[in-house]
Amino acid sequence: MAGYRVKYTLATQLANELVEAADEMTLAKTIARYGRVDLLCIDELGYMQLDRRGAELLFQVLTEREEKASVAIASNESFGGWTKTFTDPRLCAAIVDRLTFGGTILETGTDSYRLAQATKQRTT
Repeated sequence: MAGYRVKYTLATQLANELVEAADEMTLAKTIARYGRVDLLCIDELGYMQLDRRGAELLFQVLTEREEKASVAIASNESFGGWTKTFTDPRLCAAIVDRLTFGGTILETGTDSYRLAQATKQRTT
């Protein structure tokens, strides 16, 4: 509503889209498209393991956006647990570095909003 271009995606969907784009020789165009939005929201990062290729391509998207446009990441996993998602420790460290440099980290706690809402609905 304020005129900002925002793109929301799940981490696994983004990684899969990037791998498909690489296979179809449209990777540069796809990365550029993600680079043009004002805010890229990536949900469920750290929830599922990404294959090495998908993780490397995700790193390219983050590098494209670095210091140019905002990225919001939602994760239920601490940075220390991201080594399960990004199995290459150097790549994991580089991604955390990209996301935290000049960034703001908001911890909302460990309580699940969805679980609280479901419990609330059952008791009413």
